[in-house]
Amino acid sequence: MEKSLESIHDHFPLTEAELRTYSALAFAYVGDCVFDLVIRTMVLTRGNNRPNRYHKEVTRIVNAKAQTDLLNKIKPHLSEEEMTIFRRGRNAKTISAAKNQSLHDYRIATGLEALIGYLYLAGRMERIMELIRLGLEEMEEEK
Repeated sequence: MEKSLESIHDHFPLTEAELRTYSALAFAYVGDCVFDLVIRTMVLTRGNNRPNRYHKEVTRIVNAKAQTDLLNKIKPHLSEEEMTIFRRGRNAKTISAAKNQSLHDYRIATGLEALIGYLYLAGRMERIMELIRLGLEEMEEEK
């Protein structure tokens, strides 16, 4: 069986040299979508439900504050390369302002999305899943 997001990446591969030319905001652009799709898939596979229930659960996780919490949980597990990508995303100057979120959380979320986008474009979907799983598990343990 083909692995969905990995198979998309396989159709549009980038070399290491090409990958290094992309900005942190380009990584965050695709990382936002990848993170959203992973979380939506996770929520949907927990059981058949009404769309508004899915939406409530997804928005509980896919927002700047929750992404900041998730990043704080996975931060000790990031490699130096991953921390560098995260910092590039966090420090990138964005045109849009945070909506209903603090600027601090918005920047952290952008850094997380940049990391996810980078890993996705590098073909490292398993690492994305490992980090998200780890972060969500640690967040659930705190409840």
